[in-house]
Amino acid sequence: MDQRPAPDPAKLLADWMEWETGETPPGRVMSNLKTHGLRDLLEQLVAGPASGDA
Repeated sequence: MDQRPAPDPAKLLADWMEWETGETPPGRVMSNLKTHGLRDLLEQLVAGPASGDA
């Protein structure tokens, strides 16, 4: 089973906003986005609603 925590949209947005405002260097932002689950969130969105959510 996957041991990564679930994606945290609030943290991802905060990471993104730090990049937009220039508070955090791009490399650190990319690292934070990865740590907070951006890939997992995007994969979930592409896969569509989970069964039973409809």
